[in-house]
Amino acid sequence: MKTALIILTIVIMSISGGCEPGAGVKEPLIKNKELLTVDWQDGRTLQYKFVSRRERNLDWDPTGKVSESDKGTPDKSAESMEMVVAYTPIEIDPYGLTTIEATCKSVEVVRSRGSRKDAVEHLAGKTFTFTVGPTGKIEDYSQLDGLIKEVGKKAVLPDTGRGRIKEPDMICDFIATQWFLWDSVSSLKDPSKGVAVGQSWKSKLSVPSPMVMRKAREVTYKLDEIRQSEKGRLAVISSSYQIAETVPRSWPIPYSGSFQMKGTFGFLSGYKLLSLEGRGEELFNIEAGRIEQYNQQYQMQLQASIPMGISVKPMITIKQNLTMKLIE
Repeated sequence: MKTALIILTIVIMSISGGCEPGAGVKEPLIKNKELLTVDWQDGRTLQYKFVSRRERNLDWDPTGKVSESDKGTPDKSAESMEMVVAYTPIEIDPYGLTTIEATCKSVEVVRSRGSRKDAVEHLAGKTFTFTVGPTGKIEDYSQLDGLIKEVGKKAVLPDTGRGRIKEPDMICDFIATQWFLWDSVSSLKDPSKGVAVGQSWKSKLSVPSPMVMRKAREVTYKLDEIRQSEKGRLAVISSSYQIAETVPRSWPIPYSGSFQMKGTFGFLSGYKLLSLEGRGEELFNIEAGRIEQYNQQYQMQLQASIPMGISVKPMITIKQNLTMKLIE
């Protein structure tokens, strides 16, 4: 795919006058820049381990009106999802779209509270295919979207006459890991020109959370350095996050219809995202054309409302960590 992108660049330069007929290229095609493309080898499967960990702290009295002795035990909880996904190319087109088959080898959710099976754990053993271009942009999400909606139904309990109740789930954490694969590479505005050390660019990533909340992170990527390693030359890509003003309408929605959330986040309402900040780092193998690992960390604060006219506005602090690592 890298070769295809180079050929495409030469053609574009020829058409635009960058190369004169019968003359060689006067300057290097890509000077001090790197082509970051997603490459696949026929029959070779890549396995990645994804981990999403979240800690939540709920302050019922952020104004400090209640004495420390009356507040009782701090309202804290944690949850994590560990998942292994294998990606196998089943039809490679270095000049166009490559079809990938993804298999969820294992999915496990652990919570500090409650032990009921999480809906996302039904993904274990499931397979979906998608198509991806040389720049890492996924062109066909249809099977992945269908799978997300399928497990979304499992998160909502059958209606017993009191309305539909949704159990806690980590489906949005699954979306954050799969829907945005290779985002750092695919979000480059002109990938055929390559990227230089120190160059930055922007994109948007999802914000998984314990409540139903459709928010996005605005991410700024930056190529910090090219690092030599035993596996090849690695592009070290840093990222920083803040609240995005809008959310792309094309992002998937796991649930349909109306429902009431079970537990604390069903009791609270009117969530308002006040702040979000964090950083991350990704290692992209330039020669192999693949991500080796990433680590994304951020913290966000939200304000909630209590029904029945109670004026207290609880504050929620969430610390989120998303990691991915290639399993050799």
